[in-house]
Amino acid sequence: MSKRLAKKVLLIGWDAADWKVINPLMDAGLMPTLQQLVNGGVIANLATLDPPLSPILWTSIATGKMADDHGILGFVEPDADTMEIRPVSSRSRKVKAIWNILTQNNLKANVVGWWPSHPAEPINGVCVSNFYQKADAPFDKPWEMAKGTVHPASLEATLKDLRVHPAELTMAHILPFIPNAEKIDQEKDKRMSSVAKILAHAASIHSAATNIMRTTEWDFMAVYYDSIDHFCHGFMKFHPPQQKGIPDELYENYKDVVNAGYRFHDMMLERLLQLAGDDTTVILMSDHGFHSDHLRPKRIPKEPAGPAYEHSPYGIFCINGQHIQKDERIYGASLLDITPTLLTLFGLPIGKDMMGKPLVQAFAEPVQPDYIDSWENVPGESGMLPSDMREDPWAAKEAMNQLVELGYIEKPGEDKEKNLKRVVDESQYYLARVLIFKKKFKAASDILETLHIENPANLRYGLSLLTCYESINNIALCRKLIEELRTTEDVAIARLDLVECNLLLAEHKPKQALALLQKLEERSSHLPWLHIQIGKSYQRLKRWTDAEQAFRKAIELDMNNANAYQGLSLSLLRQGFYEEAAETALDAIGLLYHFPLAHYQLGEALYYLAEYEQAAKAWQVSVNMQPTFRRAHQWLIRVYRKNLNNEALALEHEKIIMEKIKGTITVVSGLPRSGTSMLMQMLKAGGMDILTDNQRKEDDNNPHGYLEYEKVKSLITDKSWLGDAADKAVKIVVPLLMQLPDAYQYKIIFMHRNMDELLRSQQKMLGHHRAVRENAYPVMLAEAFKKQLEKTDVWLKAHPNADVLHINYADVIKDPLTQAQAVCAFLDEELDLEKMAAAVDATLYRTKTVA
Repeated sequence: MSKRLAKKVLLIGWDAADWKVINPLMDAGLMPTLQQLVNGGVIANLATLDPPLSPILWTSIATGKMADDHGILGFVEPDADTMEIRPVSSRSRKVKAIWNILTQNNLKANVVGWWPSHPAEPINGVCVSNFYQKADAPFDKPWEMAKGTVHPASLEATLKDLRVHPAELTMAHILPFIPNAEKIDQEKDKRMSSVAKILAHAASIHSAATNIMRTTEWDFMAVYYDSIDHFCHGFMKFHPPQQKGIPDELYENYKDVVNAGYRFHDMMLERLLQLAGDDTTVILMSDHGFHSDHLRPKRIPKEPAGPAYEHSPYGIFCINGQHIQKDERIYGASLLDITPTLLTLFGLPIGKDMMGKPLVQAFAEPVQPDYIDSWENVPGESGMLPSDMREDPWAAKEAMNQLVELGYIEKPGEDKEKNLKRVVDESQYYLARVLIFKKKFKAASDILETLHIENPANLRYGLSLLTCYESINNIALCRKLIEELRTTEDVAIARLDLVECNLLLAEHKPKQALALLQKLEERSSHLPWLHIQIGKSYQRLKRWTDAEQAFRKAIELDMNNANAYQGLSLSLLRQGFYEEAAETALDAIGLLYHFPLAHYQLGEALYYLAEYEQAAKAWQVSVNMQPTFRRAHQWLIRVYRKNLNNEALALEHEKIIMEKIKGTITVVSGLPRSGTSMLMQMLKAGGMDILTDNQRKEDDNNPHGYLEYEKVKSLITDKSWLGDAADKAVKIVVPLLMQLPDAYQYKIIFMHRNMDELLRSQQKMLGHHRAVRENAYPVMLAEAFKKQLEKTDVWLKAHPNADVLHINYADVIKDPLTQAQAVCAFLDEELDLEKMAAAVDATLYRTKTVA
């Protein structure tokens, strides 16, 4: 076991806290406690997860796992006993939280208000659930506490009396938030009561937390405040600067609420730090941020969890204590890193099934964490709820439905059924979004296809399904779904147009795509993500300057968008602006450290700046994050061999490629005389590696060479040479395609040509040797070739390891540059388009169909 670094740890959660609001307040001296914590410790942006819904996120923070593993899938869940809906609960969490792991290791853990934590778990310490602060009765009526709110039960009476009811608050409590409170007609404007409720909830949580900190022994203390999130959802629309459409009177009345909410939290933080003591390591964090500037949405969609559109993708992170650096910033932190970091602070091993990493870069001294396969397999009392209280609410609901169908239980009323169906659909939708976030597009599409069929008018389901189809490059399904979605009433025109633009590019129709891009820019210039997608589209066309401008527009709109900086970096890199490309790659990494492509681009920019050691480090980071990143390994081989004289490391990366990464084989195929040699010549001219032995020499029929490989002919009996074709292009005629083994990934460029032209060209070629008449048209052969093409098409569709691009010979002759662009986009290769186009010799198009 590693050395324990922290005597005690205090984890404070401020839901929705954002540096964009905090930094001006600290600069003005209005959050002095946090300022002191920041100056004495380490800060970071904390990348959130998708979907950014608080119950899901705070469970991921506490477990180091995502929702498909931990089981919390939204704000509500079905109650199988009553067939009604209930708030999401701790019963549904399927894995251990950090306080359960600490309990197993005889450490005392206190948890207050965590969402969701009701009913309270019997941990080795105190657990106060997220039901504690809810005032569900008038002030003059008994205010009971829900059963299971507090563990141990012996503390219920004490903690019950510490709660603050909203009606207890006076005008003195409200005025710091709403200076004009006395002038507001509360019969017409109920916002003041909302502030009172938020304040009372925060005060109740704080009261319980400070009491427990004072009266119990503890190693770990976690306290969660949801009040900043509630202040922001209710009053961010009034936050300075005044937004268009906000009446002056409302703006003046409520413009101070959000800032006052943050200052109130700073005051509570001061008391927490006093009670914690100097020997406690403190972590302050939020699960996501909250848009406070021009990115505030103009309207909130009328859908479940619609307010989440106001969330921004980066929360706050600050850690302060012994063994922690002073006044530093770290990069690449994620919500999933919190539990691994806590385990490291306590000297405990990290579960290999946890997705995050310990933030060791925050520590003053090097730390080497320990690992175990999973804490779920460790036996012993962990303080989780008894097994009879834990359940999968979705499975339990299905079991109850089956009993209803069998007639053993009465069918619930229609309203209950509809409500339950909506909840189940939403939970499945959130699960699909989690799977999309994890790039499990097939699993996500399976869920979304069902949701879309059952709810065709729900645009969100269709758009997410479209994301899946687009990600797996299924053009036909994308096209069909777009046509369906355009018929819905609440159609998202910009999103659909953008996907259609990408489809046009994939279908090699760049002119139509550009026309659509220009319309998109005119109509939706205020959307950062739109400019990012426009930039990516320009990149596919190798229009680097246009791409650069698109990404710069995205950054103007959202300075915290890692994808915009990454796209800008690539655009600058391809224009030869290496220093600025390196800087913008670093900007992307600073916002989102786990970004292999950004590290890769940084390495490339540094290489061209002759910073070889630093380039190697950047590429090494990218392969650490993505071990199968072949291009990064290839660059490392090059830099170690040619620039750093380290043959041992070059050989190490060569070994990784040979043993662990089976590269993609680019196959140029088609019937004889369909243009396969021409396509091979284009690839070679563009700079792609070609697998050829040059045994077949050029002749009058093909004066530029065939670029064939003799061993291809023996593919039926000998496949051992295929490894030599990895990351190269090789010509394989149609009859041999079906002999390709499943062990490799293939990018197949399939050449097509008018059958009449093709056969006449073959006859002409053979006629030089056999005196076959030029005008003879072999009907039987034409039918045989058509059958062969049909069989090949069936084989290709049945093999997901083979991606296919269909190219027409006549189109290449007519417009070689456009077809070269299509080939490069398909291969995801940066080949020389001009040289590819120049390799096409139109004078060799000698056998043409007679009109």
